[in-house]
Amino acid sequence: MTERLPGRLLRGFSGVLCAGLVALFAVLVGGWVFTTRTGAPGPGPGMLLGHGLAAAAAVAAQLVADRRAGRVGALAAWVVVALAALVLGGYWLF
Repeated sequence: MTERLPGRLLRGFSGVLCAGLVALFAVLVGGWVFTTRTGAPGPGPGMLLGHGLAAAAAVAAQLVADRRAGRVGALAAWVVVALAALVLGGYWLF
């Protein structure tokens, strides 16, 4: 049975957010390496840990969303959306 369009769109959107969280974490790690070598201020351990844990949890949830159909897959996709909102809102807006 083919999944309906809203489910596919939600899963695609959560996949983009998941990839964005992983890319943001990679950029932060690169910035941390650069700033520790130059002595400049940069992201601290709390920011790195928070982004890393959120990225890992988002990848795990996205794997579930991609492999399960129905409510379980939709819930996992919404978990990714919520994680992205929490990370971006918590670390970058406030």
